[in-house]
Amino acid sequence: VQLQASGGGLVQAGGSLRLSCAASGSVIGINMWAWYRQAPGKERELVASITSGGSTNYLDSAKGRFTISRDNTKNTVYLEMNRLKFEDTAVYYCSLRFRNIDYWGQGTQVTVSS
Repeated sequence: VQLQASGGGLVQAGGSLRLSCAASGSVIGINMWAWYRQAPGKERELVASITSGGSTNYLDSAKGRFTISRDNTKNTVYLEMNRLKFEDTAVYYCSLRFRNIDYWGQGTQVTVSS
């Protein structure tokens, strides 16, 4: 299984971005998608996750601004990010837990200018 993330970029504070991450190979079954981020000098943190049943979980600072969703027909997860803040600047990584193995995408840079 390989993950390919896309959608990062430079945006002004208050703007929006939509990240996508597609899995190659079959990942049908119980799994969990997640988005993490890592800012310079900081540890990687979980931003949002979504189970195969559709249950979601968010970082407190992302609640109400970010929405994680998935399209099982496309083996793809999305992260809709609205009202972006300077402190959201980071490299964003998608992750898929499938059959007790964690797969990671290559990371996509999100830069929010203040």
